[in-house]
Amino acid sequence: MSDLFSAFMSVFAGLVEHLADLLDPFFHASATAAAIVLFTACVRLLVHPLSRASARGQKARAKLSPQIAQLRKKHAKNPEKLQQAVLELHRKEKVSPLSGCLPSLFQLPAFFLLYHLFSNTSIGGDKNTLLDHTLFAAPLGGRWTDALADGGLFGAQGVVYLGLFALVATVATFNFRRTKRQMAAAPQPGAGAGDQQMPGMATMTKVMPLMSFMTLFTVAVVPLAAALYVVTSTTWSAVERAVLYRDMPNAAGALATAG
Repeated sequence: MSDLFSAFMSVFAGLVEHLADLLDPFFHASATAAAIVLFTACVRLLVHPLSRASARGQKARAKLSPQIAQLRKKHAKNPEKLQQAVLELHRKEKVSPLSGCLPSLFQLPAFFLLYHLFSNTSIGGDKNTLLDHTLFAAPLGGRWTDALADGGLFGAQGVVYLGLFALVATVATFNFRRTKRQMAAAPQPGAGAGDQQMPGMATMTKVMPLMSFMTLFTVAVVPLAAALYVVTSTTWSAVERAVLYRDMPNAAGALATAG
């Protein structure tokens, strides 16, 4: 299994190098970084049908809100029966409560491939030369702590990370404001007696608007190549959700998985 994985990583490394060669006339020293962004865009295009299906599922669940409200009144004193009734309603209407998770789950392998590729000094028994490739002054195999140790916060490498942090913070703020607006546009399904509808819903509703800012932590601790994937994917998700949920100004759309 180890030899098979090593061979697969060699093929993946070759793919990244080939993309970088194609982009070299346009991006020169940062061609590999551009290849990672292009790779991320291709992954997101492949996952887009799942994102569209997730949006349809969220809208379908939003239409069930009146029926769920009736179930809350009917089973207000019996949380277990309420949860069973809600799940049965979802099954009857062929709506999956977990459909919003699929886009994120299908992206995990691509993220971990990049993480592994730029975390190892050798691939398939050969030296991993991709680690020496850079985004401007910052090595793609380096981390923020490496940048701080080599020039400090405002050094040549540090400035690259500051730019990524600024982009992530901008996207996170956009998501935060949009989520807050959506949650304010309609009563939360967990309000009042409805808190029993799904354990932890009230807490999740409070925490959800802040989740986008967790990307800042991810960018700070993973190799720069993996950070590029996260930043590109997060920015794509923000634009994608704004389009897919533009006609759904309510809490259900806000609770869509970030993907």
